Amino acid sequence: MRNFPEPITNLVAAFARLPGVGPKTALRYVFYLLHQPRADLEVMARALIQLGERIHICKQCFTYTQQDLCEICSDTRRDANLLCIVEEARDISTIEATGSYNGLYHVLGGTLNPIEGMTPDAIRFNELRERLQQHPSVREVIIALSPTAHGEATIMFLQKQLAPFGCTLSRLARGLPLGATLEFADEVTLGDALKGRRQI
Repeated sequence: MRNFPEPITNLVAAFARLPGVGPKTALRYVFYLLHQPRADLEVMARALIQLGERIHICKQCFTYTQQDLCEICSDTRRDANLLCIVEEARDISTIEATGSYNGLYHVLGGTLNPIEGMTPDAIRFNELRERLQQHPSVREVIIALSPTAHGEATIMFLQKQLAPFGCTLSRLARGLPLGATLEFADEVTLGDALKGRRQI
């Protein structure tokens, strides 16, 4: 890459730190921004600064919020006896969009992956255990993690560690997605669909 003025080089380097953005894409972003009015750039700059200044982590579920407790944790209409464990804060909005869940959440902040340093201490397992000790009224814990190798390892770990609390442990159902054909389904997915079949 040829030498650009320092502000361009610095912003390219900043954009290249984003996931999925390489140097060429970062450079395209910068050149796009160079064509925008200064007022638009100032709005974007203020939004980035406010992101760092005003967004905090909820002290109960560890999602992002502007207050000590997020809107879900502070909502007394939510069922405090249900706790859904998710990997990342963005997973909450996906589940909320279904309109099918009215309990509380706990964000682990990752899944177990010892090679990359994601041990039980690196994810928020200790906070989860403390939360269940402080709230023995929780009757069901739903483990809503992606069915990846690391997700499955984390589910098995949580299943073993949370069993002594005496609450019901469940996980998201797995099976065929809508519009899928049996011909292209792998054996694991098809097996899960058969096990999770329901009467019609």
